[in-house]
Amino acid sequence: MKKLLLAGFALLAFAANAQKLENSLLWKISGNGLSKPSYLYGTIHITCDNTLDKNILAALDATKQLYLELDMDDPNMQMQMMGGMMMKDGKTMSAMATEEDFKIVDEYLQKNVGMGAKMMDKFKPSFVGMMVMPKLIDCPMKSFEEALMAVTKAQKEETYGLETIDEQMAVFDAIPYEEQMKELVKSAKDGLDKGKAMFKKMMDLYNSKDLNGLMAFMNDEENKFYGENTDVLLDGRNKNWIPKIESVAKKTPTFFGVGAAHLGGENGVIMLLRKKGYRVEAVK
Repeated sequence: MKKLLLAGFALLAFAANAQKLENSLLWKISGNGLSKPSYLYGTIHITCDNTLDKNILAALDATKQLYLELDMDDPNMQMQMMGGMMMKDGKTMSAMATEEDFKIVDEYLQKNVGMGAKMMDKFKPSFVGMMVMPKLIDCPMKSFEEALMAVTKAQKEETYGLETIDEQMAVFDAIPYEEQMKELVKSAKDGLDKGKAMFKKMMDLYNSKDLNGLMAFMNDEENKFYGENTDVLLDGRNKNWIPKIESVAKKTPTFFGVGAAHLGGENGVIMLLRKKGYRVEAVK
């Protein structure tokens, strides 16, 4: 479930307004009173190959702790996630769709998840959509978070989170459930093949380290849901992270790993840190 939640945020995250940046996923943070540099890395939460290159490994060696979006070492994480997946006020997916559309969603889920829509009727539709994520790739699902945590553990260092489960789950209470349901119906009608094709395009851009291309791709009309909710999915969270990143980096050289779309754009982590007076430079 942790993988699925983060995988969903990977897709939901690529929606910021374009802000030209060099092609890089790894960025060095220095200056403004930092005694030693920290590093910022743009991850993707669902992939076939999560091999870390030599620059990433060197940055992990140069830092003393890992901060991800969530503390994925938290033993209570799974239970907290399950509680946060339910809609409030007794709402159901079946009440937010026509009988015909709900049947289409049910068939889509039966085929790709192995459970019918009625079994998940009270779940937030965006989380239901995330359950299809493993089907978008033709390999066992991996994540860069797993790889980063493995190195951190081997170095006998700790992993922490920039936000809590409750904070991350609250994102999908801020986006109207009806909008989420429309997006789930759209995905079901489009079918898995279209989802796979779009994910491949996104992965190609990610592998090219093209943050600008990723943001433009996910801001396309085909991804209207994500573009219209950038303020909730990205901007607000980025702004909330900055004071924590500053506080942590001033005390300890830290490796920060967050979804790649959080890096770019005027309200992205890179620009927000630069506005605070830090040097944020691409590592190539």
